[in-house]
Amino acid sequence: MSRIAIVLPAYNEELTVAATIEDFYKELPDASIWVVNNCSTDATEQLARDTLQRLGCQGGVVNEARPGKGNAVRRALLDIDADVYVLADADMTYPASDVHALLKPVVHGEADMVVGDRHSQGQYAVENKRALHGFGNRLVRDLVNWLFNAKLVDIMSGYRVFNRRFVKSYPILVEGFEIETDMTLHALDKRFRIVEVPSDYRDRPDGSFSKLNTVKDGVRVLSTIWNILRYYRPLLFFGACAVLFAVLGLVAAIPVIDDWVREQYVHHVPLAILATGLELVAVVLASIGLILDSICQQDRRRFELELLRMTHPGTRQRG
Repeated sequence: MSRIAIVLPAYNEELTVAATIEDFYKELPDASIWVVNNCSTDATEQLARDTLQRLGCQGGVVNEARPGKGNAVRRALLDIDADVYVLADADMTYPASDVHALLKPVVHGEADMVVGDRHSQGQYAVENKRALHGFGNRLVRDLVNWLFNAKLVDIMSGYRVFNRRFVKSYPILVEGFEIETDMTLHALDKRFRIVEVPSDYRDRPDGSFSKLNTVKDGVRVLSTIWNILRYYRPLLFFGACAVLFAVLGLVAAIPVIDDWVREQYVHHVPLAILATGLELVAVVLASIGLILDSICQQDRRRFELELLRMTHPGTRQRG
């Protein structure tokens, strides 16, 4: 029987953490439930400990001193050993009753990561009161789908199930709420199997407030788009920059070329220097893109070999 660990990152969730634990315990009484207390200043930690003890539930409370959901999830996945991992929020927004549908593809070996899709049933659009937040989600989703030729509906859902192979081969380098997007990117880039399962989404109960911030999250979305292109498609990113500088160089060179064609003499010397500099930058950017693209390809090859050895420990690389 698979060992299931439920991971609940929590930051100042004293109003909802106990009810969240109770809901998941009701659905999966044999699972271990772990609350990752991430710098809470309220009674989140004590309430979580009391609830787990009262229920007689396996698991416990893990403290992570570095702020950010990415740091909290990293601590949990490093410290907790299980066959299947369930990730949800401790704010009652993701119904525990949906966990069985999310678990099924992973338990049956049909997926490495299952995502609770909040959009297909339209509930997220009703409950989400932040229009700009929704726009940012769609923008990043469409970019990811385009770059990876995917058809994902919800890449930022916090309700997920993973198998052990995915968890133990996933290096978490992000620190904040971009963790969900990073998980999706890792799965797509490394060709893990992703299944989306429709899930309900509920707004927070009265008195409980979201930690998201429209301005900060807007900056984070732009940063995410920048990093997706830079890290996962370097040839496209630096190639596009190279084309831009090359075009600017050509525009700057128009008066210079005109001087030479008409008089075989260059009057616009500063423009000639600028055009030359821009074209040199374009060549350098194109070279960087080619080098980084080759490095990414080698990294994918190394990852596949490590994944093969992880799945079949007796496998050895042949010379």
